[in-house]
Amino acid sequence: MFAYILRRLLLIVPTLFGIMVINFAIVQSAPGGPIEQLIAQLRGHAVLATARVGGTAGGETAGAVPAVEPGRTGDAAEKYRGARGLDPELIRQLERQYGFDKPAHERFLAMMKNYLLFDFGTSFFRDRPVIELVLEKLPVSISLGLWTTLLVYLISIPLGIAKAVRDGSPFDVWTSGVVIIGYAIPSFLFAILLVVLFAGGSFVAWFPLRGLTSANWAALPWPARIVDYLWHVTLPVLALVIGGFAGLTMLTKNSFLEEINKQYVIAARAKGLTKRRVLYGHVFRNAMLIVVAGFPAAFVGILFTGALLIEVIFSLDGLGLLGFEAAINRDYPIMFGTLYIYTLVGLVLNLISDLTYVAVDPRIDFATREV
Repeated sequence: MFAYILRRLLLIVPTLFGIMVINFAIVQSAPGGPIEQLIAQLRGHAVLATARVGGTAGGETAGAVPAVEPGRTGDAAEKYRGARGLDPELIRQLERQYGFDKPAHERFLAMMKNYLLFDFGTSFFRDRPVIELVLEKLPVSISLGLWTTLLVYLISIPLGIAKAVRDGSPFDVWTSGVVIIGYAIPSFLFAILLVVLFAGGSFVAWFPLRGLTSANWAALPWPARIVDYLWHVTLPVLALVIGGFAGLTMLTKNSFLEEINKQYVIAARAKGLTKRRVLYGHVFRNAMLIVVAGFPAAFVGILFTGALLIEVIFSLDGLGLLGFEAAINRDYPIMFGTLYIYTLVGLVLNLISDLTYVAVDPRIDFATREV
């Protein structure tokens, strides 16, 4: 098993490198890079990712920009759409400032060398270290991701087992209706409905609509802090859970149904074992394998991407919103820094998933398989 883990860890390096190469090439070929974005800001034509005060996404001030001398043109300015009339020396200074005075392959290799040391550089438009921004937004995304994943699994697995055991019964039919509704309606629509019903939209205002804590949270005693935090997180997590439990519920049900109908279950029942012992002593271990396999993808999806619109609706400043703003504003350090972190976490969680296979069913031995 140690050799298998070592091989998987070594495979992370080329996998991560390949993902970064592909995304770097795609982003570099896309129109409207950071220089174009800054030129648009200089001309007052920039469209920000979110409506915030301060001139740049997130409210931070961009780095120092050299003074503009209108009326001068040249080859440097003509390379960028909308740069006509700007001083070519200004454009060259911007290229040096953002590192675009070097070929793409040199920029990529320098970026990867820094990433190996977990040096993700400084945001183009926020003028702050990327790792500082990620750590600042991480608590919001972790709060949403952990609570949502925990509740989704706590609801979906028991419900899926109950549906499999009672397949075809009235319980299975009406719960299937609830599952279909949850599957068909996206999380952000549930979020809007919850806002309308419970956050002062049109009915009651029982829950807050901004942030994970109140403004006076630090001054509250610890029991009141916990209550305040749960009060703020209830609606966002509820919206994510309602929109996310359906798929896992049906996956669990189908996995258990497949195992229940196999020959070894019939043989175990014929030997006199109780239905409960067969279900949890034999079927559970085999049926849970596919459910366990989906945990890393579910967690990473909820933690990094699934909560984007939820963060916007409930004014939660997390990683999803940070990545979205970076993509819109072409803030390459944030884009590639967060991509590197997300990918690395996902690859490590996939390895953990394989080890969890062994914990659920010791008969599985990855050490005897080729990677």
